[in-house]
Amino acid sequence: QVQLVESGGGLVQASTSLRISCMFSGRAFVSYSLGWFRQAPKPGKEREFVAAISFSGATTEYADSVKGRFTISRDDAKNTVYLQMNNLKPEDTAVYYCAARANPYGSTVPDEYDYWGQGTQVTVSS
Repeated sequence: QVQLVESGGGLVQASTSLRISCMFSGRAFVSYSLGWFRQAPKPGKEREFVAAISFSGATTEYADSVKGRFTISRDDAKNTVYLQMNNLKPEDTAVYYCAARANPYGSTVPDEYDYWGQGTQVTVSS
């Protein structure tokens, strides 16, 4: 069974940077595409797509709201996917979740992922 464990969240000031990580275990990491999603602490706010990376790492995709500020990457030797977040804004405050999909390419749709982590809180103060 695949397990995903996020780490690296915290409280930061606006305009600064943070890198969060997600360690994958249980299956062959290289067979999975990975995604990052987030859910803001607001009533009715659904989990939204942030970024995805293909099984090879060659293809990435970003939400418009983070394009140019966030970078997704993967280290197959460490079975880990990262999300480098630069120029953070208060509206980036959310619980960030990583997800794994048994498909060569990621997706923007949460239901198309097979496994999820428990999430890590990122809070950006103004």
